[in-house]
Amino acid sequence: MSDLDSVLAAVDEGLPEALERLFGLLAIDSISTDTAYKDSCLRAANWLVDDLRSIGFDVQRHDTPGHPMVVAHQRSTTNSTAPHLLFYGHYDVQPVDPLELWDRPPFEHAIEETPNGKVIRARGAADDKGQLMTFVEACRAWKTVTGTLPSQISLFFEGEEESGSPSLIPFMNEHRDNLKADLALVCDTGMWDSETPTISTMLRGMVGEEITITGPSLDLHSGMYGGPAMNPIRVLNRILADLHDDNGRVTLPGFYDGVAPLPDDVSEQWASLNHDGKAFLEAVGLEHPAGESGYSVLEQIWSRPTCDVNGISGGYAGEGFKTVLPSKATAKVSFRLVGDQDPAAIQRAFYQHVHDRLPADCSVSFLAKDGSKATVMPVDAPAFKQTQKALTEEWQKDAVYAGCGGSIPVVGHIKEILGMDSLLVGFMLDDDAIHSPNEKYALKSFHKGIRSWVRILAALSEDSSRSQT
Repeated sequence: MSDLDSVLAAVDEGLPEALERLFGLLAIDSISTDTAYKDSCLRAANWLVDDLRSIGFDVQRHDTPGHPMVVAHQRSTTNSTAPHLLFYGHYDVQPVDPLELWDRPPFEHAIEETPNGKVIRARGAADDKGQLMTFVEACRAWKTVTGTLPSQISLFFEGEEESGSPSLIPFMNEHRDNLKADLALVCDTGMWDSETPTISTMLRGMVGEEITITGPSLDLHSGMYGGPAMNPIRVLNRILADLHDDNGRVTLPGFYDGVAPLPDDVSEQWASLNHDGKAFLEAVGLEHPAGESGYSVLEQIWSRPTCDVNGISGGYAGEGFKTVLPSKATAKVSFRLVGDQDPAAIQRAFYQHVHDRLPADCSVSFLAKDGSKATVMPVDAPAFKQTQKALTEEWQKDAVYAGCGGSIPVVGHIKEILGMDSLLVGFMLDDDAIHSPNEKYALKSFHKGIRSWVRILAALSEDSSRSQT
């Protein structure tokens, strides 16, 4: 029996114990957005330190102005030519509100039988504790069977991902040398479906702005001032309405600079996924795609940039009716970016768009959210081909390359600060309710996720060893 077969067998035999360890981490209510749970985040970091130390990692907890970072290294390996890999995950979780919609206490785990198989039910089961532990358990299995790891491995666990990562960039800059590796591995993504493993190769970037239009110095009676006094809501409506044309395209000058056509081979693979755009929209009570004309629903989500109004406030919105002409009106606007779009250029274009439509009697203020560029992975690199092959062997179904409509800012920071590409492999499913009540993680995702990482580590190290001979 080869080392790989022995390690996979150890994963299968040790699954009950691996689940018990995951349950211990899930029981910690490490909600990073609420200062009331600061001690819980510290307990989660300490739990990881103890667990990693028990399998031979050189591990340290780094305290920050927010929640701790955990960094661990296992530098001994039988293959000196294998790449040094940095695995990133986060141990903090989303708040549980609304609590009344949970079927059981959010931090009391349960294994439930569902029509689609057994699931692990708890806050953090999928995002990101279950995913994080698939890699840790893969390392544990390698160590148990062989006494070492097939590559140098570093682990980087964050405690603020769900609260905007305020400490992340300063920490990465300060500890650049300690985090530097050949390739980053990120397990904060999902599968195409419950049978199809996926490597995410595109992440959209983000620009976020909150704009406030101010007109009169105080709220006014619309009967006395309506007409001659400029209404900030009217100004805001025009600004927002002019952001799109009738074909769903964003009207900002230069907005599509850096947006490249989808390569033919990628387009063909996406088409082979047979995504049902109509059913996708019908599931949320819609019928007609509202994005750019001429693109499929999947292309609109994965490979096209967008502009969306995420919230509007102004005037009186309480019960009943109040004939007020408001002093202020506010909107939150986000842009999802693709390709080589420049966040700073889009921010400037948006500011100009607003100022061009601002009447003389109104002023505007902006509150910006940190912008990030889109990330496109080098899928022709050997590591991506090796990983695709390893996933296909484990799941017995061709692993696919897929886009991702959301943003994972740490991937951009890894590229910009550490100079490393990231390999994104995750095992979440679309219905895992990761930010909602009754979050789950398929038991199959956890089990085969561990086995998948075992195979990926073997593939990356073995192929590099053969390339040196």
